[in-house]
Amino acid sequence: MDIKRVSFIEVRSPESYIFRRFPIPRVGSVLLSTILSKMGCEVKVFIEDISQPDWNFVESSDVVCISTITSTVSTAYKTVLRLKKLGIPVIMGGAHPSFVPDECLGFADFVVRGEGDIALPELISYLRTGTPDISTIAGVSYKTPDGTIKHNPTGEFIQDLDALPDVDFSLIYKWKHSNIHPVATMRGCAYNCRFCLVSPMFGRKYRFRSVKSVTDELKRIASLSSSPLFFVDDNFAANRTRTKQIIRFMLEEKITPRWSAMMRPNVVKDEELLTLMAQAGKFTACLGFESITPESLIAYEKKQTHQDNIESVKALKEHGIKVHGMFVFGADTDTIESIKRTVDFAANSGIDSVQFMILTPLPGTAVYEDLKTAGRILHTQWDKYDIHHTVFKPAQMTPSELHMETLYAMKRFYSWKYVFKRIISLDLFYGAFGLYSKSIIRHAVKESEKYVIDFKLE
Repeated sequence: MDIKRVSFIEVRSPESYIFRRFPIPRVGSVLLSTILSKMGCEVKVFIEDISQPDWNFVESSDVVCISTITSTVSTAYKTVLRLKKLGIPVIMGGAHPSFVPDECLGFADFVVRGEGDIALPELISYLRTGTPDISTIAGVSYKTPDGTIKHNPTGEFIQDLDALPDVDFSLIYKWKHSNIHPVATMRGCAYNCRFCLVSPMFGRKYRFRSVKSVTDELKRIASLSSSPLFFVDDNFAANRTRTKQIIRFMLEEKITPRWSAMMRPNVVKDEELLTLMAQAGKFTACLGFESITPESLIAYEKKQTHQDNIESVKALKEHGIKVHGMFVFGADTDTIESIKRTVDFAANSGIDSVQFMILTPLPGTAVYEDLKTAGRILHTQWDKYDIHHTVFKPAQMTPSELHMETLYAMKRFYSWKYVFKRIISLDLFYGAFGLYSKSIIRHAVKESEKYVIDFKLE
C-alpha cells in the first residue's frame, strides 16, 4: 500500500467541558505526526478544539490516525464511519482505545495501545511493505481476515526520551504561536491515584528528558513567540534539582511568559524552588488537592493530607505565586456538606482558580473496576465521561445531588465577589477568567438540568 499522505485528528472536547476554549494539544499527537513526517509522509495534525479539519486533505489521505480519550470517543466513531465509507484505513490511539480496544475495533482497522512512538511507525511500515509482520508489532490490536481480534503483547516503555525527535508544532493545521504551548519533559508517575490514567498509561516510574533537551525546546519556542507555556508533566517538580535547572535556564535566557505546571503540594518544601518559580514570569502552580476530607484522600490513595494542602497554598501565596486548585468530588466519604466546605476552603485560602470535578470512572482506572464490579455505573454514554457529569451511584448522595452540587460549587467560587475583587486589585486576567467562568457555568447548569431528567439521576 502506498502511504504518502497521513492525517492525524485529535477529536474535539464535549461542549460541556468548561476549559475547552483554552485548547492545549496533547503532545503525543504532534510527536507521532513528527515521526511519520520524518518517514517521508505528508502529515497534517487537526486539533478540533483549535479548528475544524481540512476535510479535503483528510479525505484524500492514505491513512487517518485518530487520537481520543473516553469523553471524545463517541465523536471519534462518527468520524471513523465517515472515513470508512471512503475506504480509508483508520488507526485509533489514546487513552480510551488503549483500555477498550475491542470496542474501538468495531469501528477502526487498527488500535495502538499505550505509547505509540515505536508501534505506529512500525504499523505504517507494515501497511506500506508488509514488514514487519503485524503479529510482532508490540501494542497493536487488529482483526485477522476471519474477523478474530488479536491483541499483541504490550511493548516496553521507551526509556531514552531524548532519542525522540523535536516536536514539530508547525504540522498542526492553523496553529498559532499565540496558542498555549504544551511542553512535556517527562513521562510516568510514581504515584497511583485510583481515578488517574497516568500510571496505567505510562507506568509507575518517572522517565525524564535531559535538561538540555528541554531547554533547547524552550529556546526554540521563545524564538518564535512569547506564547503561554504549559508543562504537561503529571508532576513537573518530581525531580526538584532538575526542575530548578530548567527554571534557572528560563531566567538566564529571559524566557518568562505566562506559564503553568502541574505539581504536588509537597513542592513547597523546597524554599529555593519556590523562590525560582516566583521569579520566572507569571507562574501558576496547578495543584491536585482533590479533597479536604482525610478519608477521601485515603480513598483516592493520594499520599498527602489536607494539612499539606493548607501549607502549600500558604507558602505559594507568600511567594506571590498563583494557585490553580483541582478537586474531585464523589468519593464514598463525600457529602453535600463536604462539597460546601471545600468551596469555603478554596475561596478563603486565596486559591486563584479552581476545577471542581466529578469523580469519573474512566476505563483503565481502579475506580472504574471498583464501580463496575459493584454495579454502580449508571451508563456508558462516553461523551458524558468528561469530569462534569455524574455517571455512577455515589455512596452518600444521589447522582443528581453530586452532579448539581459540583456545578453550584463552581458557581459559588466564581462569584461576583471573586470578579470584583480581581478587577479592583487590577488582576485583570483572573477578573476576565471569572466572568468567562460565570458564563460557562450558567450554560452548564441549564444543560445539566436536562441531563438529570434524561438519565433519571434522582
